[in-house]
Amino acid sequence: MWSGQPHPDEGHPPPLEAVPVPWKSTVSCKNHRESSVGEEAQGEEGPAATQLDVSRLRSSSMEIREKGSEFLKEELHKAQKELKLKDEECERLSKVREQLERELEELTASLFEEAHKMVREANMKQAASEKQLKEARGKVDTTLFAEFQAWRESPTLDKTSPFLERVYREDVGPCLDFTMQELSTLVRAAVEDNTLTIEPVASQTLPTVKVAAVEYGSTNTCALSGLSRTCRHRIRLGDSESHYYISPSSRARITAVCNFFTYIRYIQQGLVRQDAEPMFWEITRLRKEMSLAKLGFFPQEA
Repeated sequence: MWSGQPHPDEGHPPPLEAVPVPWKSTVSCKNHRESSVGEEAQGEEGPAATQLDVSRLRSSSMEIREKGSEFLKEELHKAQKELKLKDEECERLSKVREQLERELEELTASLFEEAHKMVREANMKQAASEKQLKEARGKVDTTLFAEFQAWRESPTLDKTSPFLERVYREDVGPCLDFTMQELSTLVRAAVEDNTLTIEPVASQTLPTVKVAAVEYGSTNTCALSGLSRTCRHRIRLGDSESHYYISPSSRARITAVCNFFTYIRYIQQGLVRQDAEPMFWEITRLRKEMSLAKLGFFPQEA
């Protein structure tokens, strides 16, 4: 029995049902087509542009490389040129140094040879002078020794003997020749008579002595030379109570002469028991002391 509704399995096709279909605008489709065309165009132009950029980069890189190579070549050329100049300067300086060294060696050798020559000549002159001096001294010593031997046979203080006359003339007289002539004569006579006294300056006040209207009582003025000197000693003539202040130089001269007279008095009195030759050399030494004192050479303690 039919119920009023067909069954699908009875040979009838099933009814059509509404299927939802999405709606699309025509404008969107148009735009989509244009976008697709643009993308296709861009896709076609992209590789060409990239290739062009790569070419440009390669060209710039080569240009930079060439410029850098040229710059380096120029700098290398400059450095080589400067190095060459320095090498030439070093070579020139080396030649100058070698020349100076040669000249210095030649000069040194020349000076050395000249010095040796001068030394040889000086030695020869010295030897000749010593020989002449020895010969002259031998002659003089022979004369002086003969005079001394003659005096020693009969020793006397008489100045007429050749021996004492020579000593007075060459040594005693010049050594006691002071500026103040009047006082010098008195001092010489006192030395010969062995009546002169030398004593250190004391602290007490001493009487003032005037010679030739000049006061000689100060310890800062020498009575014999008249010079301003520090006087550490004074002399007294004979039994006089007057004192004369004298400088160290004047004292040394008087002392040298007194030493000589003391020694010859010892010989005269027979107190010197030696042969003639040792006596002679001692007298020669005492004469030398008088000469040195006259020239101003004396011990500082004088």
